[in-house]
Amino acid sequence: MNQSERAAILPLQHRCEELQTIFNNCFLSSHNTELIGGASEPLYLPANEHRPRNCIYFTLDYYASGLHEIAHWLVAGEARRKLEDYGYWYAPDGRNTEQQQEFEAVEARPQALECILARAAGFPFRISADNLIGGAMPSEQFRHRIYDQILSYCHGLLNQRSLAFIEALTEFYGTGDVVNANLYRLEMLR
Repeated sequence: MNQSERAAILPLQHRCEELQTIFNNCFLSSHNTELIGGASEPLYLPANEHRPRNCIYFTLDYYASGLHEIAHWLVAGEARRKLEDYGYWYAPDGRNTEQQQEFEAVEARPQALECILARAAGFPFRISADNLIGGAMPSEQFRHRIYDQILSYCHGLLNQRSLAFIEALTEFYGTGDVVNANLYRLEMLR
C-alpha cells in the first residue's frame, strides 16, 4: 500500500518528530537550518560562532507551532535569516489595538503560508491573533489579508524553499496538489 492509499484509509497522525524530520531532510544540509521542538517559547536563532546551525525552535510538542515557525522561516529573506527572530518586533500577549494592527500587518504572509503548509500536511489551520489576554480575535481585515496572500501564493508567488517544503509534506502525507486557489475560501479562515 503506497502513502496516498494509506492516507485515504487511516486518519493522519501529526507527530512533531515527523515534521522535524521532513524539515531537516529538506533544509539541514542545503540551508544549515534545523527545526527543534520542545521549546518553552518559539524562537529563531541564526548560526554564529557559538552555534554552528541556524535553529528554529517551536513550542513544546505542538505541531501547529512547528508549522507556524517554519512558515516564518520560509517567508524570511536571506538578510532576515541572519537576524535573531528575523529582526521582527514582537509585543507579548496583551497588545493594545495599535500593537495588534501592527502584529496583523506582519503576520498575514506567514499565516497564509502556514495555511497552505497545514493543508499539505492534512492538518487543521486556525488563524492566530496571538493576543488572548488582550481579548483580540482575528479581525476581518486580517482574515482578508491572509486570504488574499494565499491566493497570491497559489498564483506563483511562493519561493523555491516554500515549494520544496510543500512538496515534501504532500509526498509524506499523500495530500496532493495544495497550491491551488480553488481549494481555499475566505469562509474557511477562522
